[in-house]
Amino acid sequence: MDRAPAVSGTAATAAGRLDVAAWRTRLRDGREALRDAFLARRGTTALLREHARLVDGVLRDVWAVAGLPRGAALVAVGGYGRGQLFPHSDVDVMVLLPHPAAASTGEVVERFLLVLWDAGLEVGHAVRTVDECVAEMTGDVTIRTSLLEHRLVAGNRRLYAAFADAVHAALDVRAFYEAKTLEQQQRHLKHHDAAYNLEPNVKESPGGLRDLQTVVWIARAAGLGRNWKELAQRGLITADEARDVARQERFLSSIRMRLHYLAERREDRLVFDLQNALAGQLGLADTPAKRASEQLMQRYYRAARLVRQVNTILLQNLHAKLFPIPSEPVPIDGEFVAIDELLHVRDERLFERRPGAMLDAFARMQDHPELKGMSARTLRALWRNRHRIDAAFRRDPQNRAAFIRLFRAKRGIVHELRRMNLYDVLGHYLPPFGRIVGQMQHDLFHVYTVDEHILMVIRNLRRFTEAQHAHEYPLCSRLIADFERREVLYLAGLFHDIAKGRGGDHSTLGARDALRFCRDHGVPAEDGALVAWLVEQHLAMSSTAQKQDISDHAVVRAFAAKVGTLRRLTALYLLTVADIRGTSPKVWNAWKAQLLEDLFHAARRVIEGSGAAAALEDTLTERQHEARRLLNLHAVPAGAEATLWKQLDTAYFQRHSADEIAWHARHLHWRVDRNAPVVKARTLPNGAGVQVLVYLPDQKELFARVCGFLGRTGLSILEAKVHTTRHGYALDTFLVHDPQNPGATYRDAIAYLEHELTRILAEQAPVLPPEPGRVSRRVRHFPLSPQVQMFPDDKGTHYILEIVAADRPGLLARIAYVLAKANVNVVSAKINTLGERAEDVFLIDGARLHDEQALLRLETVLYEQLRV
Repeated sequence: MDRAPAVSGTAATAAGRLDVAAWRTRLRDGREALRDAFLARRGTTALLREHARLVDGVLRDVWAVAGLPRGAALVAVGGYGRGQLFPHSDVDVMVLLPHPAAASTGEVVERFLLVLWDAGLEVGHAVRTVDECVAEMTGDVTIRTSLLEHRLVAGNRRLYAAFADAVHAALDVRAFYEAKTLEQQQRHLKHHDAAYNLEPNVKESPGGLRDLQTVVWIARAAGLGRNWKELAQRGLITADEARDVARQERFLSSIRMRLHYLAERREDRLVFDLQNALAGQLGLADTPAKRASEQLMQRYYRAARLVRQVNTILLQNLHAKLFPIPSEPVPIDGEFVAIDELLHVRDERLFERRPGAMLDAFARMQDHPELKGMSARTLRALWRNRHRIDAAFRRDPQNRAAFIRLFRAKRGIVHELRRMNLYDVLGHYLPPFGRIVGQMQHDLFHVYTVDEHILMVIRNLRRFTEAQHAHEYPLCSRLIADFERREVLYLAGLFHDIAKGRGGDHSTLGARDALRFCRDHGVPAEDGALVAWLVEQHLAMSSTAQKQDISDHAVVRAFAAKVGTLRRLTALYLLTVADIRGTSPKVWNAWKAQLLEDLFHAARRVIEGSGAAAALEDTLTERQHEARRLLNLHAVPAGAEATLWKQLDTAYFQRHSADEIAWHARHLHWRVDRNAPVVKARTLPNGAGVQVLVYLPDQKELFARVCGFLGRTGLSILEAKVHTTRHGYALDTFLVHDPQNPGATYRDAIAYLEHELTRILAEQAPVLPPEPGRVSRRVRHFPLSPQVQMFPDDKGTHYILEIVAADRPGLLARIAYVLAKANVNVVSAKINTLGERAEDVFLIDGARLHDEQALLRLETVLYEQLRV
């Protein structure tokens, strides 16, 4: 639908002669009364209809005096055509004409739409004849859907009837089914096929209102029903399912209405800003164990799960009606057959008689790749009998053997675990898992609930085994290909976060659960011990790589000693990569990948007996060789890099990729002893942001000066690699991005960054106090208490400063400013941004650090700055 255009002078004059003010007042007063009634607990469905009727009345009055052709009709379409209108949704209408519009008719229609706009209606509109409607809907499924739900608001009834007949006759129901199911698949993929996002879209996310509308649209097009009661009467769903889904639809509609009212605009996302207020409206209050917003979200997730179940069942039943296949059931075994490529239970009471057959159903799905899913009958039976998975069921040796076999299957592990979670089978079989279903995580970098994150981690582990993903995870793909008994990895993924929310260390508690599970399920003792060890240590590798100096041989040796064996190292590396990539699409980056890979190779050499030094030397030799190859591609003379490289130590080559080393050498090999600052910037090919190189004789407060400049430009620092050469030059690299503009190209910013930063460094401008950065919505509503730790390094020559805080633009500038004013020098920095959580580690020195009182004052000032 097109939006009403801006009012032209002529049209505005004409509109002024109509009673626009009265219509505007009528709408405003009517909407306020509806809002008050809704907040006073009036029914959601009734109020949606009353809002549509209120708008109907205004539209009819305007239509009556707008001077439109007598033969025309005003038709409500889309959600408004359904007779339901949310508070801030567009009013979708179509002006239906008996003949193609003449110029004069177009002017009258434009004036009509402008009056509606002035009266306070946000109108989406189209102007068509009946023939144009048929032509448009043929090639566009969105228009087909919009025209499917229609009502006559005003005008020519005969023309409207002709339109209704033409739309019905032109609709190819089978093609419409296929188009809408494909549209749903694409919509689900857009949301990562995850209903348990922390800020779900109540309308569009999997399990949202759109999933319900999709099946009703298809049923309506096929003449099989227009509401849940009619679908139950036609046998497409049971009466109980109809009641359940109607109740959840009212709940989701109520949530959407409240979002519109709270935001005072069209807002369909359950954003953090509104969750607490919405929970309060529903009468939910914080408890010692759970926030009100978390209770709200768990209610939402339960509703979304039921919606997905009903959506699956109805789409299958509609497919059977629209695409009947007169074929005999294909036997699978004595209890299951395949009908229309779906797993069908022969006896719908099978799970009552033999509850263990529920696990067999998921195994059959793994064994038969030709099956596209489970039939409605099978799914209903699973849902109806899930409560039979009790303590006695879990103790049965046959059931234990069946469950563990699911993790040893060659295919279908993730699909069936997701299906088991959707139908509440997984939570019943593993009560600890059931407790974390729908549990939110407020650590500022997980964007999924705990259960969804766990399944994402297992999905990532499975992807390492698939050829089509080998280009994304080359090392992981090679390692897992030779890893025996891969179920160890999947079980570690299942248990690694299963103890979150219990209090205490979730790694330790989860390891106990994992060990008990493995013993109960006959997992060999060696493998069970490995699963438990992986769960307990699942954070060790990322912590070592991102917070410690892995160019230090002692750090690598200590890590290798903790790991002990090559099988443990390989398993921990694979689990770590899968875990980080399963937290959020934004957390993983090339720098984290490089650090983990370097630590893996170094630890492997130590475990194999080569020693940390030899392992590191081999890795760096390969990196230098690759850097020389890249320099050659840019026509840099062979050996030109030597002048620069002789000023660089092992730590430099360890911390930078071959591409970065080549980039630095390309710009600096002829400027090694230059006194003037060198500033170069480049965009990264993956769109991650801009990388800035700074090279000059080291100067006081340099780190604070650079961070302050970047903060003032509105750029957030994702990574900072601070290095001092042997001859006293600073060679620092910063990765920055604009958090307010995720799609930025940055090409125009490069010249500005290079010119302005060069000027500031040359002038050695005073370091200014940084402005407070804008806090994100998520941080504002789920604040993270900052943590500051300072302690001497192992050699006693420097101090290590560890900071954990909520990320924001200018955060690093604030830290750098405090350190500069305390005369503390930053020797190196590891900036680690996990979503909206910053975990930064600095190696610092300075005379004042040896004064205990000065250390305490520095820590106090840092806390004050991080809390602002």
